[in-house]
Amino acid sequence: MAAAAWEFHLPLVPTDLLRDSGPGRYVVQDILPARELPPALTAFRAAFRAQGALAVLQHFDPVYSLLHHFQAVGIAVKEDTLELMMQVASHHSNELPAILGDSGLSHADRTAHLNTLKMNCYLLAGLVDAFEMETCRNGLLEVDPGGKNKKNRTKTSGSVWEEEREPLLRLLMQLLQLDLRQLWGGLVVEEEFVSLVTGSCYRILENPSIGLQKYRATRETVTRLLAMALNHYDHQFNATLKITQMLQHFEHVASVFAQAVSLWATEYGLKSLVGELLREIGQKCPEDSAREVSGMKGYAIFISELAEQIPALMLSNISVLLCHLDGENYMMRNAILAAMAEVLVQVLNGDQLEEAARGTRDQFLNILQAHVCDINGFVRSRVLQLFTRIVQCKALPLTQFQSVVSLAVGRLKDKSVVVVKNAIQLLAAFLSNNPFSCKLSCTDLAEPLKKEVQKLQEMRNHSRSASAPAIAPEEEWEAMLPEVRAATQQLFQPLQEEEEEVLEVEETVESTLKQITGLLRKLNYKSAARLTQKALCRFQGKEPFSGLTEENEEATILGVLKRLYTGSCPGENSEDSPHINSNPKTADIVPEEQPQTELIKQEMLVQYLQDAYNFSVKITEALSLISKMMYENCVLVVQEAIEFFVTVSQFGMPQALLGVRRMLPLIWSKEPGIKEAVLNAYRRLYLSTSGDSERARAQNLVDSVSLIMVDASLGTIQCLEEILSEFVQADEIKPAVIQLLWERFTEKSQCSELERRAAVMLLGMMARGKPEIIGSNLDVLVTVGLSDKVCEDYCLAQEVCNAISKLAGNPKPALGKNSAPFRLPQDHMLFGCLREAVSKGFAQPDGHWIPFMEAAIKLIYHLAEGAEEICAHILQVCAQQALEKLQEADGPENTDPGVSPSRVSGASSLPTFLLMHLVSLVGQVALQHVAYLEVSVSAELRRRRLLREQEKNKKHPNSSAKKQRPQSTGNETTMEEELGLVGASADDTEAELIRSICETELLDGKHLFSAVVPLVLKICNNPGLYSDSALSAAAALALGKVCMISSEFCDSHLRLLFTMMEKSTLPAVRSNLIIAAGDLAIRFPNLLEPWTSHLYARLRDPCPSARQTAALVMTHLILKDMVKVKGQVSEMAALLIDPEEAVMGVAQNFFSELSKKGNAIYNLLPDIISRLSDPDCGIEEESFHAIMRHLFSYITKDKQTESLVEKLCQRFRTARTERQYRDLSHCLTLLPLSERGLHKLQDNFDCFADKLQDPAVYSCFQTVLARFRRAGSKPETKVLAEELEQKLSASRNRGLDSAETCQEGSQSPVPESAKQKPTGSSRRQPLSTANRDEDFVTPQPRALRNHKRTQKRPPPKKAVIVFSSDEENSSEDELLGKLEEETPTKTTPITRSSVSRLR
Repeated sequence: MAAAAWEFHLPLVPTDLLRDSGPGRYVVQDILPARELPPALTAFRAAFRAQGALAVLQHFDPVYSLLHHFQAVGIAVKEDTLELMMQVASHHSNELPAILGDSGLSHADRTAHLNTLKMNCYLLAGLVDAFEMETCRNGLLEVDPGGKNKKNRTKTSGSVWEEEREPLLRLLMQLLQLDLRQLWGGLVVEEEFVSLVTGSCYRILENPSIGLQKYRATRETVTRLLAMALNHYDHQFNATLKITQMLQHFEHVASVFAQAVSLWATEYGLKSLVGELLREIGQKCPEDSAREVSGMKGYAIFISELAEQIPALMLSNISVLLCHLDGENYMMRNAILAAMAEVLVQVLNGDQLEEAARGTRDQFLNILQAHVCDINGFVRSRVLQLFTRIVQCKALPLTQFQSVVSLAVGRLKDKSVVVVKNAIQLLAAFLSNNPFSCKLSCTDLAEPLKKEVQKLQEMRNHSRSASAPAIAPEEEWEAMLPEVRAATQQLFQPLQEEEEEVLEVEETVESTLKQITGLLRKLNYKSAARLTQKALCRFQGKEPFSGLTEENEEATILGVLKRLYTGSCPGENSEDSPHINSNPKTADIVPEEQPQTELIKQEMLVQYLQDAYNFSVKITEALSLISKMMYENCVLVVQEAIEFFVTVSQFGMPQALLGVRRMLPLIWSKEPGIKEAVLNAYRRLYLSTSGDSERARAQNLVDSVSLIMVDASLGTIQCLEEILSEFVQADEIKPAVIQLLWERFTEKSQCSELERRAAVMLLGMMARGKPEIIGSNLDVLVTVGLSDKVCEDYCLAQEVCNAISKLAGNPKPALGKNSAPFRLPQDHMLFGCLREAVSKGFAQPDGHWIPFMEAAIKLIYHLAEGAEEICAHILQVCAQQALEKLQEADGPENTDPGVSPSRVSGASSLPTFLLMHLVSLVGQVALQHVAYLEVSVSAELRRRRLLREQEKNKKHPNSSAKKQRPQSTGNETTMEEELGLVGASADDTEAELIRSICETELLDGKHLFSAVVPLVLKICNNPGLYSDSALSAAAALALGKVCMISSEFCDSHLRLLFTMMEKSTLPAVRSNLIIAAGDLAIRFPNLLEPWTSHLYARLRDPCPSARQTAALVMTHLILKDMVKVKGQVSEMAALLIDPEEAVMGVAQNFFSELSKKGNAIYNLLPDIISRLSDPDCGIEEESFHAIMRHLFSYITKDKQTESLVEKLCQRFRTARTERQYRDLSHCLTLLPLSERGLHKLQDNFDCFADKLQDPAVYSCFQTVLARFRRAGSKPETKVLAEELEQKLSASRNRGLDSAETCQEGSQSPVPESAKQKPTGSSRRQPLSTANRDEDFVTPQPRALRNHKRTQKRPPPKKAVIVFSSDEENSSEDELLGKLEEETPTKTTPITRSSVSRLR
């Protein structure tokens, strides 16, 4: 077919070219087989060389055939074809400018070149599609580990196509730059041709890897090519549809198209395309967006990024998107809100906005604030992020500050962790960018605000008084005129008699004028007009009442009234009138403008201070909320809370110090991120201090850290010590800081006593990281801190002892290290000073001596060689002083030589403080001596044994262990080998040696303790005789410490210790003994096990501090598995509602830690529920609900939930009171019921069916089903829920009917247990401290108790409902046996006089 005889029509699908669609259309004659393609393409190349670009007219079919067989053709053929077609198209593109410029171009030539252009572009577009499809397919195959050969081949093909893709696009762009309309006869280029070229661009953009940085040039070429089609080939409509379609199906193109559309709008003037695209997206149904999540995500990314690049255009078109704010797709809401934020930051920002722009800005801010409370957590989080950016860019007007801050504070209680995190970030941004002040203390702002408000009120009062004459009388008259005219017109109506009688004209004109003027001033216009009318009749011809005319009497009256009011008429007031009228018109105008300006400034100042104060109040409110978040489980929230307090501290808010202290314990966190955040916070707060010199920076650091230690607890000091030691080890503490601390301690630098004490504490903290800080100046510490002036400040001496103790280091050396511990000789100056200080202060009534003495004794045992001798000497000297005081007090009455001077029977005549010092000293020496033996001596024995073994091995390096044993005879035999001390048995023997020393030697008659311990026991046994509270507390603590020595002594005095714990009226005594009992439970667990119930009983102590101490002790014992967790743990659960926040916090921490120990809480829950729901327990229902809400929050596993549902249902069978029914049903509402849980409820329906007549029980089950339905479930499960609901309703109705029947019949006798009403008060009753002697018993050994229980078991006095734990499914007899085991059966009172009451 001749070239001019046909026309190439672009097909919709490739197969259209195979069908004859009509005369004059090109049809592919034959599809060549794949093997014939190489020679056909060679012929095409030869023809191209001979004929040029028009050769494609005869060789179109081979290339078409290659596209048809593209998968089967080799890579080389594909690459040759691509190269050939690009050469053909490029050659034709170079020829076309001359051809298009030829005005004499024939129709046949124009048709031939048009067909050539179409064919070239069609084949190039086909190659683009084929190569792109192959690239995507091979990209998916690359994940196949077995397709290595395919991968290698794909690399080669893909790399060639990636290299040729951009040149091909430039070639197509070169073609579109020509005036191609000439080939279509000057008409519009056909749409199919434009779609063919742009389709290749869109096909390339579909490749997910197009967004990579290495393809940036390709993306830019595609963008320019599409811009040319949009500008010159009317492609806008198709582009809108195609872009929206691709955004819906290809998420990765959102960023590409956002950049492209931004470029088209700014550089190519295609701003209308932005509106079309946004309108097309806005017309998507919001209901459909909930189903098409992936499509909406592409739209959301496109909108967000487009708003960042062209916010002004987004502002003019954003209205079409607002419908999606009410849709269900949260990503679209986020995108539109982000677009609004970008507009606010980049367009609607500043004070120079027009009124319409301000309205739009406020509308956008209101929309953003509304979505802070969006139903979706991601939207709430995103809005808070957007507000953070708005605040950081200073785009939030001051009028909106308070509302946004309030919303942020409210979101701190959000259930979503991400929302809370972003709320904290927003508040931190508010602080960092607040326009008010660098110091935001409420107290600092309240006083200036009060003063300025008072000043403003005075200025307003002055302004009102001064501005009164500023209004001209003429202006006032004009304002009054309508009312005066109305009153005058009423004169011509019938008058009332009363009014006629009241008004009388005065004798003279002057008095009448005054009368009329007064009426006008009183706003009595009608009477003034009537009086004027009468005066006109009476004083005719006299001014100002002359000129009355019948025709216009009303105007005459008004004229007279005006002259009188404005003061322009003659009379008494005429002299004043010029002065009055001249005020607003003369030089007084300028002075009055000045006060008005000052008033406006003052109002602005007051408003500014009020806003700053309100802002500070909100931030203070946020501080208390955020400080509680530092111990959340989420690391992100904790890190944000720490960062927030760092920011707050920089703005001088006094409450920030509480947060800075509160974050200190986080230094022990197991999360590395949290620990590092704490270190960074303190590094920024204290190490990065400002100052002109190194000395000034050191001064600021020391002052700031010292402020933390004011009134700080021991725990806070330990945390701060850990942080400072970390800084010292990292060499972040400058030498100037340490130098300043030494100067303060030695008083070379002027400072107070508190600052001097803080300097010693800081030196001790830093010495933990580098002991040489103290070691190099030990003599200075001793001579200055423990010199003759030690009696003046025992607190300083105590801190000096604590600082020196850092030299001791870890008493237990690391594995593999056998270096000797650091010890000072017995005659060192340090111990001489300590002996002198303790002995001298013993006889002085100083309240700080005991803490100093304890620190000194501890230091001696840590550092001294022969510490026991030093302490024995101190104890002997102090006891001698006490005896001397005793002899002085007794006088000549005790001169009988037969009386031993060491007796203690007359000790009551000693001063109280001296007794207190003596027993405290005994207790401290006893405790430290035990610790010295158990830790230091034990470690030293082991170290020496290992050294001997190492030396022995060095002597026989080539001998095996088997050969050494027979050779170890004669002189080489060591003591250890004779005793058989090898391996682990040596450690056991050493421990047994130390134990025997404690049991047999320390408390025998040869030791000093034996002389003073009877005094401690006498004080404890005679609380009436020794009634001083401090002495009783010291004696109780000393008793606990002495009990640590020997198990025999402890066992014989446990009854005394626990009796004092129960009966003492002094909270300090009870607290001390609780702590002592906790330590004894760790040292002698078998002895303390029978007394566990008495420890639990202290959780109901009436004193909050004692309850807190008991809770802390029990927490440590239970978590360390030193106390068996029994049903009595319900006492700890009851503390979750304690009125004291500190006690409640301990209980919460206990259960939080217990929840980490496997299924501990799950196993304990049934017993806790049974005990707390017992009416005798005294727990209110509301309190029970609060406790259960906390405990059930730890039940997170589905299996635990299902099992608890079944167990709670089973408990309905054994429950006896309505209160227990209600409590059990309430617990079911706290469980997140799953499908399997619902089946459990259905299976155990008979357990609770008869309890449903109780409205509260029935309501709880209704709540369970309603929550299950809200959670959404399968249709078959919903049927099960409906069936269960019907059964609930039917059982309830049957129960109500049977109840009515019972009421009609005779009443059956009620069981005694059911008649009993709970006698407990509404709150849990604490234990009374005034118990009887019979209440305290000494438990018998387990074997004897078990023997007696098997012989005789007393029957229960009343029916007691006791529920066993889930692991122990024991019978009722076993339960009663356990109760007997826990309850001692023999009373052993303290005093001998009560023996007669024994049974």
